[in-house]
Amino acid sequence: MGKPLERLLTRDEAAEILRATPRFMRRLIAERRIRFVYVGRTPHIPESAIAEYIEEHTVHPIVVRWRGGKVAA
Repeated sequence: MGKPLERLLTRDEAAEILRATPRFMRRLIAERRIRFVYVGRTPHIPESAIAEYIEEHTVHPIVVRWRGGKVAA
């Protein structure tokens, strides 16, 4: 047996999850900045592609160490 299929989201559903506009999702798809699949003539975004997009665009804090041994964020 193959892997079970994951849920495919419409542009509007994906936009709601990312708290973005449907226009932004259309741009991500047009610029091939997010993984998607066509179902008929309509692009759908796999749930895992949303998680990947969030992980790739997460900005982590930088920890700066001063000479005195104190740590500042």
